[in-house]
Amino acid sequence: MTVARPLTLQTPDEHPFAEFVRILGKGKRGARGLSRDEARAAMTLLLEDKVEDTQLGAFLMLLRHKEESAEELAGFTEAVRAHVQAPPIAVDIDWPSYAGKKRHLPWYLLAAKCLADNGVRILMHGGGAHTAGRLYTEQLLVLLKIPLCRDWASVSRALDQQRLAFAPLQDWAPALQRMIDLRNTLGLRSPIHSLARVLNPLGARCGLQSIFHPGYQAVHREASRLLGDHAVVIKGDGGEIEVNPDVISHLYGTTAGDAWDEQWPAMSERRHVKPASLQPEQLVAVWRGEAEDSYGEMAVIATIALALRGLHHDREQAFAIARSYWVARNQSNI
Repeated sequence: MTVARPLTLQTPDEHPFAEFVRILGKGKRGARGLSRDEARAAMTLLLEDKVEDTQLGAFLMLLRHKEESAEELAGFTEAVRAHVQAPPIAVDIDWPSYAGKKRHLPWYLLAAKCLADNGVRILMHGGGAHTAGRLYTEQLLVLLKIPLCRDWASVSRALDQQRLAFAPLQDWAPALQRMIDLRNTLGLRSPIHSLARVLNPLGARCGLQSIFHPGYQAVHREASRLLGDHAVVIKGDGGEIEVNPDVISHLYGTTAGDAWDEQWPAMSERRHVKPASLQPEQLVAVWRGEAEDSYGEMAVIATIALALRGLHHDREQAFAIARSYWVARNQSNI
C-alpha cells in the first residue's frame, strides 16, 4: 500500500513593489498617499524596470484616481534626477512641452525662439504625439529650425550655438516615456504627464510649468518648493507654456523656498475667434512679418514676459523687454 506524502506548501515572497500598490489601494479607510521617501523608492524601482506590468498599470491608475500630492511629485522627481545623472549644462529656462495644442497654434515656440535669440538658454523637452488631434512641438522642430538633440552632448552644443535645444523624453528617461505611452492603453493620462513638468533635469535657473486642470497649479508649485527649485506655474493655453492673452493669468511662483502669487490682466478686451484649422506656416509668416495675427503676437509677447518674470524681472520690465525683443527679432532666423 502506497502512503501519500504530505504536500509541502511554500508561500511565495511578496514582490518589493507590492507595498506601494497596497498603500494606494487598501480601501477607502486603509489607503493613503505615499510619503516623499516612499515615492522616491517606488519611482526608483520603476526606472530600474523592477516592476511587473500589472503593478505598473495599477500603480498609475490608483495615483490618477487619488490625484498626486506635492510630496509624491517631489519624491518621484528626486528618483528621476538621480537615475538620469545629467551632466552639468548651464540652462536659464526649463521648458517642458507635453500637452500639444488644438485650439490655437503653438505660439510659445516663437516666444522661445525670440528669447533664445536674446541670449536666454532654454531646454525644451517633450513626450511625443500621444493624443490625436493635437499639434506637438516635435512636429514643428524642422519648420522652426529648433535643434533636435538626442543626447546631452548635442544639447550642450545647441545651447552654446543657438541657446535653444529640444530633448525628447524617450532619449534621457525612456521608462517615463513608456508610461506616458500607456495613455491609449489605460484610457487615461497618468501622473507621469504631470511629473514630466516638474523634472527640470539640468537644474535650470527657472522651471516654467503649465498645468491646465484647476487646483493642480498650487500642488506643482509646492512640489518645486520642496525640491528647492525656482519655478513659475500657470494655466497655459491648451496645457502648454503659453499665456492666453484673452483671459486673466494667475502665476504661482516659488523662489528660494518662498511661495508667491501674481495676477496678470487680460491683454485683449474681447476674446479672439479661434482659427478654423491650425496651419503651422502661419507661425513662419508672422515671424517674418509677412502676416499679422493679433492673438498670436499678444501670446508671444506675454509668454516672453512670463519667462523674463521667471528670471526675476518685475511684470512691467518683463513686458517692456518682451515687446522690444519681438520688434527687433531676427526675421531671417526661420
